[in-house]
Amino acid sequence: MIIPIVLALLAGRYVSSSEGFKIIQDDAMWIVAHAQQMLTPEFVTMVAAVLGSLALVCFAFVMVVNSKYRSMVKGNTVDLDPWVQQPEGPTFGNRAKLVFTHWMSAGSIKARNEAVALGEQPSTFMLGLRVSVKEGEAGSVPHSLTSKAPSGPSPIVVGTIRMGFGHHRIAYSTCSWSLASNKGATYFHDLLGIDSPEAQLIKDMDKWYSKGSRLASEMGGMVEQMWGSLTLSGDANMLRSTYQMGEMVKPLLMGLPRDTPIIATHCLVALCAVACGFTNVINLVIDNYAQWFIVVPGALNLVQGPTNYHNLLKMGVPPKELRLVGAWIPKDLVDNLKPDCTARIERAQKGGKPLRLLLPVGGAGAQRKFVSSLIKALGPRLQKGEVQLFLNAGDHEHMRAAFIEALDAIKHTYAVVDTMEGVNTFCDTLRKGQEPASAVTLFAFKDYFPAVAATDILSRVTDVLACKPSELAFYPVPKLMIRRVGDHEAHSALRASELGDGTLEAREVEDALRYIELFKDLPGSPMLVSMNEMIMQNGEQGIYDGCKRAVEIAQEMAKAK
Repeated sequence: MIIPIVLALLAGRYVSSSEGFKIIQDDAMWIVAHAQQMLTPEFVTMVAAVLGSLALVCFAFVMVVNSKYRSMVKGNTVDLDPWVQQPEGPTFGNRAKLVFTHWMSAGSIKARNEAVALGEQPSTFMLGLRVSVKEGEAGSVPHSLTSKAPSGPSPIVVGTIRMGFGHHRIAYSTCSWSLASNKGATYFHDLLGIDSPEAQLIKDMDKWYSKGSRLASEMGGMVEQMWGSLTLSGDANMLRSTYQMGEMVKPLLMGLPRDTPIIATHCLVALCAVACGFTNVINLVIDNYAQWFIVVPGALNLVQGPTNYHNLLKMGVPPKELRLVGAWIPKDLVDNLKPDCTARIERAQKGGKPLRLLLPVGGAGAQRKFVSSLIKALGPRLQKGEVQLFLNAGDHEHMRAAFIEALDAIKHTYAVVDTMEGVNTFCDTLRKGQEPASAVTLFAFKDYFPAVAATDILSRVTDVLACKPSELAFYPVPKLMIRRVGDHEAHSALRASELGDGTLEAREVEDALRYIELFKDLPGSPMLVSMNEMIMQNGEQGIYDGCKRAVEIAQEMAKAK
């Protein structure tokens, strides 16, 4: 900006004078005279010394970065460069980024080559499910896979990480199919649930993700744009960075037999497994946006939709490591898909019934601002008995407080359910044709599992699931897709709309209210009826059978080992 201004002033000086050419000559002579005065031997020596010092600093920086990068990747089990179509390796700039991000994630901590001793304990929520913990934890016994060779059908390990609710939700969905098959034990292996320095590394990393999600959702504008851009930047560098973390946390899986089938619901778990040398690794690919970050070399990557499948093939993922199977849905929702949809259609076509809206929040606790505003905007419909709200705050105290604040603002009463028994009783009551005790029911829990599972159970009795386009965007329930947290989620909303079981993303509260009008106010509720009909058609085509297929593939791997 300064240079154009200076040039304009000089031009005005020369043009405005009748002796413009002479003034130019004088200015040129002045510049030459002063340049000659400045270009003394001492000045030239000083400039050369400064430039030489800068060159030495740059050279030293390049040497340090390359040395640190070579040291970081030395001993890696997997060479990612050919797999991501970059056989020459990352550029110097990307090497510098990788060294920096690894230092930010791990600091000076060195990777251990010693397995964390594992124990197991029965799940208190899912009958028959075994949960991996650190050996010696209260109520645990030594992990059967590390203490003896399994007899009978091969067990399946479902590996996950609590980063938000999504990865756990998909893991529990997978477990529901594995347990129902009665073909070997099923282990729930949450890397964060095994007390260790490696688990702490992952927790520290997740804090930044959760904080970023909440800030983007609350602040909007430029912050949301920056966060959205970041969630679309899962390039080869991001995969390399995540893989290095996988190398760091290997002790959390090293104690298990290497031929055990592992179904991973987070790419870090799958990357850790291949780094450990596991031979039967299945990676359940999240979202509907193709990035290197979400796929894993050396694993069978299963995807939910054809667009993602096609784009990953175009990126260069080997066809033998990629398969299209369908969405990650719990068995109970798939098995009861037809009767639940039929009940919704009958309810909608009767007319006069309030529209049931289920609003769950994500595990990172974002969406507070949008959801609170939506609740307030629905105040008039609540007062008229046109809408019922099922609000799931999960285990987030700040979301529980936000829901209550919004309800107090519109002066509306509410009932509270805070146990799994209460959730099941609530749903049984609705399935019998009765209405809830209050137009608004707040579900809020102290424990983590009910926070996740309540949404799955309530989905069967709601008319519409109002959620951001996360893992829930693929659920076989009519969906109102509300404002995303991360631009990668936009593609999941598009998938729901194309399947006919959800809306496009409602970026603003006004957009969400318009969709609610279409669901509720049109005679015969054609939009709601259409979504339920499409869900039943999709179910017949196996669109929602992803977890079922994943378990079947894992069992096939077990037979072949």
